[in-house]
Amino acid sequence: MNIRDLRYLVAIADHKHFGRAASACFVSQPTLSTQLKKLEEELGVSLIERAPRRVMLTPAGRDIAERARRILGEVEQLREAARRSTDPEAGTVRLGLFPTLGPYLLPHVVPGIRRRFPRLELLLVEEKTEVILRMLREGRLDAAILALPVHEPQLHIEPLFEEPFLLAVPAQHALAGHRTIGLDELSTHSLLLLEDGHCLRDQALDVCHLAGAEEKSGFRATSLETLRQMVAANVGITLLPKLAVEPPVPPSEDIKLIPFAGPSTPHRRIAMIWRRSSAMDVFLLQLAEVIRGASQRLIAHELPAGSANKVGKRRRAH
Repeated sequence: MNIRDLRYLVAIADHKHFGRAASACFVSQPTLSTQLKKLEEELGVSLIERAPRRVMLTPAGRDIAERARRILGEVEQLREAARRSTDPEAGTVRLGLFPTLGPYLLPHVVPGIRRRFPRLELLLVEEKTEVILRMLREGRLDAAILALPVHEPQLHIEPLFEEPFLLAVPAQHALAGHRTIGLDELSTHSLLLLEDGHCLRDQALDVCHLAGAEEKSGFRATSLETLRQMVAANVGITLLPKLAVEPPVPPSEDIKLIPFAGPSTPHRRIAMIWRRSSAMDVFLLQLAEVIRGASQRLIAHELPAGSANKVGKRRRAH
């Protein structure tokens, strides 16, 4: 048994196809198939059900593949610890982010990361929160930037910033004349929300429950940009995170943004998260500090006075 064969088994578990698994491992399909046969012989159990058009793992195969995944993660941690001992600020960091944050945060923080860590290779993965957490647990990511709460005791949580929500309404909406708005003023309105699986949906539902508002029936967006376009088309109103309306996001003449007023303004808490067992712990704390500084400065930025907070009145980003 060797690390290579365990990697082949995990590839089969991920791809459910010999050809794609072999391609992912940069070997020929006969080589991968032969090595997996040898692994089955060594372990004395069948790991794979071979059908004409599909490949499935046996119950034993699924269990062993998950154990192999953890072993491979530990091996990568060993290699990373060795690399960091020679140059703590070099190497590769695989960082996960969720779709309603990544495109809006990264343009502001990546330049600062490159200046602070010029020898660092940053590999970015954008997925929904549950997928990112699974990849983090399996060792396929080194760290992630996620919205709290995250209830996993094996993960270290490093708070970064609190991001306010703004109410986005069509320019001709009855609420468009408000400079600020209270949560209670939403009680007679329904909001456009994202589909299931997005953490922003859950956060917006929490706000709806607090405000006594409802979800607009018959519509669920697949992305934040879809929500934005639906507001511009006068379909309804929604909540947008503050970073999602900062340059370089293109403005729209058809959307009015209204900040919330009062002691309980809606927001989401963003944190950087990694395994407590990570060999990169000290470096990840330094990386989190760079991201925290850049993002907090951005969050503190106010929309220009005199613009009535209308997206279309702001300087267009080029």
